Amino acid sequence: MTVPKKMRAMLLTGHGGPEKLVYREDWPAPVPEAGEVLVRVGACGINNTDIWVREGAYGSGDDPDAVASFGDPIPFPVIQGADIAGAVAAVGPGVSADRIGQRVMVDFGIYADDSDDVPSYDYIGSARPGGFAEFVAVPSENAHKVETGLTDAELATFCCAYVTGEHMLDRAGVREGERVLVTGASGGVGSGLIQLCRARGAIPYALVSAGKADAVTKIGAEAAIPRDRGEIIPLVSKATGGAPIDVVADTVAGVLLPDLLEVLRDYGRYVVCGAMGGAEVGIDMRRIYLRHLDILGASQGSRRNFAKVRDYALSGAIKPLLAGTYPLAELGRAQADFNKKDFVGKLVIQVGD
Repeated sequence: MTVPKKMRAMLLTGHGGPEKLVYREDWPAPVPEAGEVLVRVGACGINNTDIWVREGAYGSGDDPDAVASFGDPIPFPVIQGADIAGAVAAVGPGVSADRIGQRVMVDFGIYADDSDDVPSYDYIGSARPGGFAEFVAVPSENAHKVETGLTDAELATFCCAYVTGEHMLDRAGVREGERVLVTGASGGVGSGLIQLCRARGAIPYALVSAGKADAVTKIGAEAAIPRDRGEIIPLVSKATGGAPIDVVADTVAGVLLPDLLEVLRDYGRYVVCGAMGGAEVGIDMRRIYLRHLDILGASQGSRRNFAKVRDYALSGAIKPLLAGTYPLAELGRAQADFNKKDFVGKLVIQVGD
């Protein structure tokens, strides 16, 4: 492959609204350093994290309303985009030229050590440039060779959402036959959790907004529970036939949290990866310690989580849920549509042909 000196790229120039996204057609193409490969990006998925980082919505330990990025402060401008699929266009020193031309799915994680089980502390598209561009340089070990009939856009639906979901299920120790209540079940992580539960033999129940029940049951939910039709506690009990919920996998948080804890059986586990419903919540701590509940947090995932998701995807155990594609120059419109939450699965930026 011939690598040009310049490339198309979408730059995030600072915290703020969509106006902080600046499209360029003359941005310098990266040159892979030692141990790296250069990936010609075919497609790159959109995540909540992209938007939250742009908005500076992560807060800080002493000020939840502070304008802050995920992890360390970002040196703007930065190219976002974590869910990268494409082909190796060039290699850096120390990497075999045999890799050129390989189709790859990129592990977005940046890890503190060589362990397979330690979650990443930052990610491609934040601490280093990501996939909302024609080319991206990544560590060779992060570019996993894939041989599949799935398109790049389909491969780009898995990475961040499913790896986060698999990490959540690992953190909660979800086992075959256990009942898992999934919130935000039509979103990227939520819909991924439904499939990942089924892949490990667990039984997922989906908490969703109106109009999405059929979609989530088609992808594997045992039942869909409308979150906007009154108290969820009796609705969950009805859906399960009175059987207990072993694990709540929550992507939303917010005002529903007390009820989500209440539907758990004694010694149940609650694991959370997001707070779109509200970051600050009030709960009765007595209900936690008297019932021996586990409260767990999960963010991103480990190398082992990524490898599991990759293997599930290539084997067909999980399916891509591609809700729509957009050209790179229309990332702002894609993010606006993403925020409407009127789709099931993932929206993807189609970068390549």
